[in-house]
Amino acid sequence: MTQAPGRTARNEAAIAHFEAKLAHETDPSDLAAARAAGEAPTVVDTRSRRAWDQGHLPGALHIPGAELADRAAAELPDLDAEIVVYCWGPGCNGSTRAALTLARLGYGRVRELIGGFEYWAREGLAVETAAGRTRRPVDDLTAPVG
Repeated sequence: MTQAPGRTARNEAAIAHFEAKLAHETDPSDLAAARAAGEAPTVVDTRSRRAWDQGHLPGALHIPGAELADRAAAELPDLDAEIVVYCWGPGCNGSTRAALTLARLGYGRVRELIGGFEYWAREGLAVETAAGRTRRPVDDLTAPVG
């Protein structure tokens, strides 16, 4: 890669890092926008059944992380499909483990939902619970209100 004037090897390393990060992560707003535009990646909730019942992204598949390797081939689309995995939130590495599992299985377009279910819900996006579909109020620390 040819360096632009003023760029250093350190700049190039930073660019490569952030490009890779964006290729392997998405955030709640970007995922919601993609879904609204008809770009529907397969979304996988990797949390427990209890967590799933408490609330999950509409249309998500529920495959707990411990079961993912055994169930992926039967329940996920082909290896080239776009897949977004999530767990609770920033304090949970379940989505990282799930993404790694899927990558090791040969899935090439896997991304993590940064912020997980927590930030999806805090941004006021639709959530499904055992009682039906709902939305929480927008948390003004995560998204604009109004």
